Parts: sequence; structure tokens; C-alpha cells
Amino acid sequence: MTEVNDLEHLDIKAILNLIPHRYPFIMVDRILAMEPRKTITGLKNVSMGEPYFQGHFPGQPVMPGVLILEGLAQTGCLLAFWDTPEDIGKIGFFAGIDRARFRKPVFPGDQLIYKLSMLKVRRAVRVMDAKAYVDGALVAEAELMASFA
Repeated sequence: MTEVNDLEHLDIKAILNLIPHRYPFIMVDRILAMEPRKTITGLKNVSMGEPYFQGHFPGQPVMPGVLILEGLAQTGCLLAFWDTPEDIGKIGFFAGIDRARFRKPVFPGDQLIYKLSMLKVRRAVRVMDAKAYVDGALVAEAELMASFA
């Protein structure tokens, strides 16, 4: 099991030790930086080999917005684990999504950069400001709420 002290820079092996998601539903490949209890930056390399591109959309592949939100949420769980290491091994569930906006489409070959900031901690609920970027351009944003069980 990955120790909480090792969470600042995580590769895919360490991420898989911390969250239960697996292919084809793991939506974060690496953690680039983390400021404990404050911010986290992760990345997802978007590949044409992702199974959802077969039907979304044939001939015009676009990453589904809900999967961008899922990647943000998975990254946010890793930030929450720093705050409460006793939650490592628990599953983070969406408790709410507010102000979700999709600004630009995400295509195969893009690299998504996830940036999240902790806004509030209320018992088992974490509230985070979440933004996703491609080449420095904002592609999606939301306020995410998660609880752990």
C-alpha cells in the first residue's frame, strides 16, 4: 500500500494502489504535483485506444464530458487521501457536481491536465474546485463534492 508521505508525485502503479478504478475506467495516469490539503495537479493521456471512442462518436472521436469529470474526481480523491490517510482504501463517491461547464472538446492525442483546489472539508465530505486543461486552454470546470465509504 502506498504511504501518505509518498503522495506528492504518483505514477500509475501508485495510483492503482490507492483508488479502486481499473481499465477501462481509470481516468488519471500520473500526479504531477500536490500541495497537501490545498491543491493537486494530475494528467491523463487521451489515447485513440480508449474504448469509449468506438461509439463517441464514430468518425469524430470526442472524449465524453462525464469522463473528464470522472478524471477530475479520481484526482481529487488522491488529494483527499493526503488530508485523511485513514480514508485510503475507501471508495470516493460523488456527493454532488455544481457549475459543471464544458468549454472545448477533448480529442485523442490530447493530454488533459487536471487541477483541483480544496474548498471545504465537512466531516466525510470534501468540496473541490476542479478544472481540466489541454495545452493551457480550459476545457472543463466544476465544483465537485465527494464522500468516502
